[in-house]
Amino acid sequence: MQQNRLFEELSGKISALLAQSPAKDAEKNLRALLASFFARLDLVTREEFDVQARLLARSREQVNALETRVAELEARVTKPNA
Repeated sequence: MQQNRLFEELSGKISALLAQSPAKDAEKNLRALLASFFARLDLVTREEFDVQARLLARSREQVNALETRVAELEARVTKPNA
């Protein structure tokens, strides 16, 4: 138990020290740089991607249904009248 408390204290002190160190500034600068880089890539959010994927799936279903319907109509037109 004593070791766990000592470890937690040490971990807390290290975290506090790192929060005040230049490493924290470097992390903020890196995050800003990455955010700027990704903003220029013209990426979409996951939500936007999922919406487009659902629209595409629905469009594919409609195209398949229309292809089936056209094939049925073509078969009727080319079928000799009996």
